[in-house]
Amino acid sequence: MANPIIREKLARKEFFVAPGVQDMISALMVDKVGFEIVYGSGYWLTASAYGLPDAGIATFTQMLDRMATVAKTSKAALIADADTGYGGLLNVHHTVRGYEAAGISAIQLEDQEFPKKCGHTPFKRVIPTEDMVEKIKVACQARQDPNTLIIARTDARAADGLDAALKRAEAYSKAGADILFVEAPQSEEEMAKACAVLDKPMLANMADGGKTPILPAKTLEEIGYAFAIYPSMTSLVGAAATVAALTKLKVEGLSQTPEIPMFDFGEFCSLVGFEEVWAFERQWAK
Repeated sequence: MANPIIREKLARKEFFVAPGVQDMISALMVDKVGFEIVYGSGYWLTASAYGLPDAGIATFTQMLDRMATVAKTSKAALIADADTGYGGLLNVHHTVRGYEAAGISAIQLEDQEFPKKCGHTPFKRVIPTEDMVEKIKVACQARQDPNTLIIARTDARAADGLDAALKRAEAYSKAGADILFVEAPQSEEEMAKACAVLDKPMLANMADGGKTPILPAKTLEEIGYAFAIYPSMTSLVGAAATVAALTKLKVEGLSQTPEIPMFDFGEFCSLVGFEEVWAFERQWAK
């Protein structure tokens, strides 16, 4: 079942941030730090599992497996990237049912042509507004848990401009979307305009390295966003730390150095579930 915490926070107008997870180690780390809501990024879960770009190459089955594993690993409510719904209207229906059964609390669908591309990369193309409206209606009808939220994302800003993107988002709102996601606004002014014009909770995408300005959470709240996702932060920080540590190993032959923090191995064993294994062994080992 969907975790009701996202719907409850939106009802209270309580701003929150949701860090992205790229694998199950990062899912464990967000639990350790105490985040209540996380974001399952299609870009980073695809990159970590298959070493592939976010270009519509990973299938529904592959992504469902990754998202279901995140939902099982983390205690936090999961917002999950579902790309375009992986095809037509029947695919959207199947995607929503599959994601919902996996324990996902909010399902994000976008209006790109299939195969899609990362929202902060070039050559994106969008489907007709009417086609996406139908997808949103199907998604809303497909859900079986009232706490499951449907997020409608538009990528029209890149090709058609902000006003066209806002017009699309308004249509998706009328179709029943619970949350609106205008992807890749290119200034704080554009972000503020989107929040002022649209009448549903707004998602801010703080994609480090992308086209949208990275603003403090307090500023995003003041602009009018309901919450913010940080899809790439843990991945880019982790990659930078890994390169620094590997360079140290290659140059100096050292795996440990004060300049690069290393997580405690004993604590990690506990987080990943070894204490349960050891307890089992104590009871049953011959």
